[in-house]
Amino acid sequence: MHHRAPAPSRRTLLTVTAAAAAAAVTGVTSPVAHAETNDRGLRRIIDRMSLEEKVGQLFVTRVHGHSATDPDQADIDANLAAFGVRTAAELVARYHVGGIIYFSWAHNTRDPQQIAALSNGIQQAALGQPTPVPVLLSTDQEHGIVCRVGEPATLLPGAMALGAGGSHADTRRAAQIAGEELVALGIRQNYAPVADVNVNPANPVIGVRSFGSDPRAVAGLVAAQVQGYQRAGVAATSKHFPGHGDTAVDSHYGLPTITHTREQWAELDAPPFRAAIAAGIDSIMTAHLVVPALDPSEDPATLSHPILTGILREQLGYDGVVVTDALGMEGVRTKYGDERVPVLALKAGVDQLLDPPRLDVAWNAVLKAVRDGELTEARLDASILRILRLKAKLGLFRRAYTSRAAVERIVGRKAHLAEADRIAEATTTLLVNEGGFLPLSPASHGSVLVVGADPASPSGTTGPPTTTLATALRELGFTATALPTGTAPTAARIEEAVAAAAGKDVVLVGTYNVTATSSQRTLVARLVATGVPVVTVAIRNPYDVARLDGQRAVLAAYSWTDVELRAAVRVLAGRARPRGRLPVPVQSAEDPTKVLYPVGYGLTYGH
Repeated sequence: MHHRAPAPSRRTLLTVTAAAAAAAVTGVTSPVAHAETNDRGLRRIIDRMSLEEKVGQLFVTRVHGHSATDPDQADIDANLAAFGVRTAAELVARYHVGGIIYFSWAHNTRDPQQIAALSNGIQQAALGQPTPVPVLLSTDQEHGIVCRVGEPATLLPGAMALGAGGSHADTRRAAQIAGEELVALGIRQNYAPVADVNVNPANPVIGVRSFGSDPRAVAGLVAAQVQGYQRAGVAATSKHFPGHGDTAVDSHYGLPTITHTREQWAELDAPPFRAAIAAGIDSIMTAHLVVPALDPSEDPATLSHPILTGILREQLGYDGVVVTDALGMEGVRTKYGDERVPVLALKAGVDQLLDPPRLDVAWNAVLKAVRDGELTEARLDASILRILRLKAKLGLFRRAYTSRAAVERIVGRKAHLAEADRIAEATTTLLVNEGGFLPLSPASHGSVLVVGADPASPSGTTGPPTTTLATALRELGFTATALPTGTAPTAARIEEAVAAAAGKDVVLVGTYNVTATSSQRTLVARLVATGVPVVTVAIRNPYDVARLDGQRAVLAAYSWTDVELRAAVRVLAGRARPRGRLPVPVQSAEDPTKVLYPVGYGLTYGH
């Protein structure tokens, strides 16, 4: 005889295992389960939402802690200070947020199994809400110099390195590998690829995060990454619309102005965004910068109706999700206060409001704007429908959870790591090779001193660069010692390096964004003067070669993550041939009108 089980209580739903919760929630909320098929089902979900739930769907916020329900005390304290709640689960319950962004500094990304458990805990809290809607979990996993999830996940070459490789297939595959691993972690929206065309070598915020300086080449690589990520089941996000490539101001700290005419914008900045839209991009991120030619009011693009609605929606025909860049950045806070920014962004045409500095202030400001009639509920519904369509497309209504088994099977798997090495190898660019000095062999140049900069690992899990380079050399049969000299070597440290170079066969210097006044120039000059052959490898911007003299060979690696540094060493040692080609021109430091190394330049070994 069969007894029908009582319907599970909300408390039960929140405490059962993730897999059972998925089944239970799907079972008890049929509109959510069947929303997949059409807008009608999604509109039914929107109709069931309170105004507070609707406002919440528009926000993507940070949260502190490695666990949704049991973070460390320091993270509880940080959450109480920032949000008035203790945990991610409480944050979801209070604000009904539609998205959460992971950061390493917020302790969200310690290791793969922990990240997956955090994702599941957040989804469990979201599916226990009065209107159960899964959360869209996001992060900035650009690879290269911006990376939140580190080893043992697979780390891949960043954009400019892929630009140097020039292969659409490799670029697509890198995004697909990255995407598959993010999906296993429960992260379903990635704020990549960067679609900015880096035409300004002085750009402090984009640089090697861009695929290069040629709009057509960048467009092709952006489209390839969009396809790779979205094939893997991750929403790609091209950024920063309408284009952040030609600025000498970092919008984290100020409000940049782009002086391009409308024609220059259409020719230089627009092609990668057009290509992303043609490739079916799921989301586009706005830039906190002023483009007077596109909006004479000089509002930042994030708050500009002419730019976001007039150009992006109407002229370019984009109807996907528009997400702001982080609302805590100075570039968007300069002109209007934190209460006006989210309301103005929605009026401009934005759907997702990313990481406001004070969530309560922003959330209440949107709520008040609807109650006062400044924003209509229909305007909110239009954005929520786009957000829910994306969640449905990603299959989150069917299956919001990931599993330990998926993490074990996919994240950092051998095949992925091998492909990352293969892809990186094709990006290393040889700019100088005096008298065919490279490749080196342990027989002729066995004793190597490695000096240079040790910038902090982008993900907190790799490096430091001098150690990585020395270890990779030792693995290939060289005797290598590392002596970190930093990005601004002191006179004492330079003397130490000169003394350590005595008797060595070669000195390898990792250079990092060398400027006119950088003491890295003194370090290289003093090492060259010892008569020991000097080889430099630019571990970030490839422009360093214009400010240094006397090296026997110069390589560009485009990032200091292990995968790119190890590839550079395999090239140095002749285990791989240099195949990278500059995706940006390197101009003379004295005369910027003179190009020393044009786009497409790159030497190889004489085979």
